[in-house]
This record gives sequence, C-alpha cells and structure tokens, in this order.
Amino acid sequence: MNPKSAVPAVKRPNVVSVGTIVWLGSEVMFFAGLFAIYFTLRSMAPELWAVQTDKHNFTFAAINTSILVLSSVTCQFGVFAAERMQARATGPKPTQWGTVEWFFVTYVLGAIFVSGQVWEYATFVSEGITLSSDAYGSAFYITTGFHGIHVALGLIAFLLVIGRFYAVKNLTHKEATTAVVVSYYWHFVDVVWVGLFIVIYILK
Repeated sequence: MNPKSAVPAVKRPNVVSVGTIVWLGSEVMFFAGLFAIYFTLRSMAPELWAVQTDKHNFTFAAINTSILVLSSVTCQFGVFAAERMQARATGPKPTQWGTVEWFFVTYVLGAIFVSGQVWEYATFVSEGITLSSDAYGSAFYITTGFHGIHVALGLIAFLLVIGRFYAVKNLTHKEATTAVVVSYYWHFVDVVWVGLFIVIYILK
C-alpha cells in the first residue's frame, strides 16, 4: 500500500470564486459610501427631499424592482444548469433549459430594468430634476447611476458567458465556474438595488 494514498487530498477553494468574493467586498464599501452621501445630503435638506420624493412613481419603481429580483431567480437556475454541466436546452420546457437559455432570459430582464431606469430619468428631467438641479438630483442620479453602470456591466458579462458556452463543445468545470462567479456579481447588484429601492422609494 502506498503511504501517500492514505493522505486525504486537500480541497482548496476555487481561486476565481474567492477573488470575485474579495472584489465584491470592495464593491460593498463603494456602495456604502454612496449610501452615506445620500443620507448626509438628505439630513441637510429634509424639506427638499419631502418635495422631490413625492414626484416618484412608486408603482412603476416597484414593478421595475420586481423584474430585477426575478432576474436573480432566472440567473440562479442558469447556475444550477451549469453545475449539472448542461450548457443548452434539451427540450422546449423551462425544466429542460440549460445555462444559455436561463442566462438569456436573465439578460432580457436586466435590459428591461435598465430601460425602466432610463425612462424614469427622462421623466425626472422633464420635471426639472437633473444631476445639477439640487442636492436631491445629485444624490438620486449618483446612487442610481452608478448602480445602473454595474447592471450594464453585468449584462455584458452574461453575453460573454453565453458566447463562451456556445463556443465550447464540452462544458467543463472552468465554464461552470465562470457562470457561478457572474451569478455572484448579479446577485450582489440585485441586493444593492433592493437597498436603494427601500431608501429612495420607501423611506422617503
């Protein structure tokens, strides 16, 4: 008996996954700073906040938020498919979909969310609320704008993963890990938006 065979193998954490989690930790600090800016400006002009927040379309924002939250669900189904090494659909039913189909649905939902944000921006601009109009405009556009940029980057990441899954003949652990780390990022972006939604649209 080889004595080396009796030594249990050390299972090291995936470097890509750990690196992504560490990077997201720095993103938490970044968004914490944005929240701090928002709360500071609001404490300095509560009357302005009372006037401007009444101009929000809460129903529209809630529907748009629900779309983004739903995209996290479809994203996770894509991860489940990647973990069972199923790149593409084996049939027309959602239960037979692979990572490509689920990530494509996630991309569409994310794109709808971004379009909704653009529409809300256009509405606010028509009402005179711009980045330089007042403290509320600055706080609103800075916090939601940086989040929107992160969502757009996530959409690009989904396209890259979908393209990669189409390019490979056989799905490997490397491709599955790519899908998982993109899902980490997407779930993080969704959680941040839920926090922004509560602060901006509910805790007026």
